[in-house]
Amino acid sequence: MSLNHDDSQDAQQPKAKGKIAQRRVARSLAMQALYQWHMAGQSLNEIEAQFRVDNDFDGVDGAYFHEILTGVARNKTEIDEAFGAFLDIPLEELDPVELAILRLSTWEMSHRVDVPYRVVINEGIELAKVFGATDGHKFVNGVLDKLAPKLRAAEVNANKR
Repeated sequence: MSLNHDDSQDAQQPKAKGKIAQRRVARSLAMQALYQWHMAGQSLNEIEAQFRVDNDFDGVDGAYFHEILTGVARNKTEIDEAFGAFLDIPLEELDPVELAILRLSTWEMSHRVDVPYRVVINEGIELAKVFGATDGHKFVNGVLDKLAPKLRAAEVNANKR
């Protein structure tokens, strides 16, 4: 199941070169897989297998894709509680695309300290611009900006100096 988005994402996917580009595509696919997991209730193993068959993984950091999916699933309650504290609506009322992006970004912010928090926020915003509602990126930005000091206090404070 693929979300509607502009074709530029598809055009970039097989040509992704370098670790940064491959991770960006992995995040995009993982966000779509997390959306499908939420909406269809399929097992992540089935979804991951389907995504690997249906998409050209040549330009994708496949290990990172797998790590995101399993990491979010394994830590879903902790992740939802972390960003849920900064929501002004109940989690159940969140747009499913924004939910998938916030879960992915929160997992990445809390479990992949090798990725700077500003990169995590920017990648979440970019995913929301491509896949989300009109102002979804503003919402994602607001939640992640509030979450960063909680999960990455030392890094955030170091950047303020």
